[in-house]
Amino acid sequence: MTGRTPRLSRLRRVVPEGRGGRPADARAARPEQARGGKPRRRGAQPKVVALGGGMGLSASLAALRRITGDLTAVVTVADDGGSSGRLRDELGVLPPGDLRKALAALCGDDDWGQTWARVIQHRFQSQGDLHEHAVGNLLIVALWEQLGDHVQALDLVGKLLGAHGRVLPMSAVPLELQALVRGHDPERPDEVDTVRGQATVALTPGEVQSVHLVPSDPPAVPEAVDAVLDADWVVLGPGSWFSSVIPHLLVPDLLDALVETKARRVLSLNLAPQPGETEGFSPQRHLEVLGRHAPKLALDVVLADEAAVPDRDSLTDAAKRFGAAVELAPVARTDGTPRHDPELLAAAYDRIFRMHGRIGPWR
Repeated sequence: MTGRTPRLSRLRRVVPEGRGGRPADARAARPEQARGGKPRRRGAQPKVVALGGGMGLSASLAALRRITGDLTAVVTVADDGGSSGRLRDELGVLPPGDLRKALAALCGDDDWGQTWARVIQHRFQSQGDLHEHAVGNLLIVALWEQLGDHVQALDLVGKLLGAHGRVLPMSAVPLELQALVRGHDPERPDEVDTVRGQATVALTPGEVQSVHLVPSDPPAVPEAVDAVLDADWVVLGPGSWFSSVIPHLLVPDLLDALVETKARRVLSLNLAPQPGETEGFSPQRHLEVLGRHAPKLALDVVLADEAAVPDRDSLTDAAKRFGAAVELAPVARTDGTPRHDPELLAAAYDRIFRMHGRIGPWR
């Protein structure tokens, strides 16, 4: 475990039971048994898969690497802006930016890890073609071209960085995000338009009604599907709701794995609505739109910052539709910005894994 010991005492439960009335206390389960009745080595760490993209996934990974050494990130690949978009357009590759951010988040807190995290996040500043390209993006794309294998290349970058976990793309083909948006054109506030591209969707001034991917049935990376099916816990969110979180539910094989896995599922809510994409959204509305895109998805726990939930009863009711308990905990930084504190978020995840898990304790 990296960093200081998470502060565990500040998580407050709103709903005491998980889906189907299962015991919330992990100590009630048999510590020798993993999911499916398989024997688990005493002292083994939980297998955790985190899905998302951008800074939201980075925050989750920075917390999760503090409490488990068996961690896999499954990252959206629909980005079409900035350095990633330029490389995607010029070379026809997957957008590497969110993959790079996930790798940086998995770097350790020692000198090696932090040095490499800064290096791969470094952006060139120039008057030429390299302006604003991130070093990590170029490294990842170079290895893709050298090895011809997305997963092998990302594993090699992770080994170089000493990453505390594995990073996988959710699909092996570049995806385009499209959204139906009401009022995308402020001069036509009641009309619904199709808005194309993740960068455009994220900044729309209108109200996003739904999103879909092009192609509509992209193939999932097999290793990502296997990781979800083999996990003890799956964490979805936080992050840009329509452009980083929901896209995972639009990849058919990945959604099937999320529905069928015996892992427990945590949905981590954002600290504040995102200007443009989810302007004016309440915490419960985030759940409602998630349910519209994946009506078969069940959840075990919905995690939210207690200061970001003005109507706890409404959130509890929305979570019940997924079969989930609500856990409220202080997980925000204390500087007033809507960013997660890695240690507080780690403490919240650790508490959830212990109190809602089928097995435990792992450590």
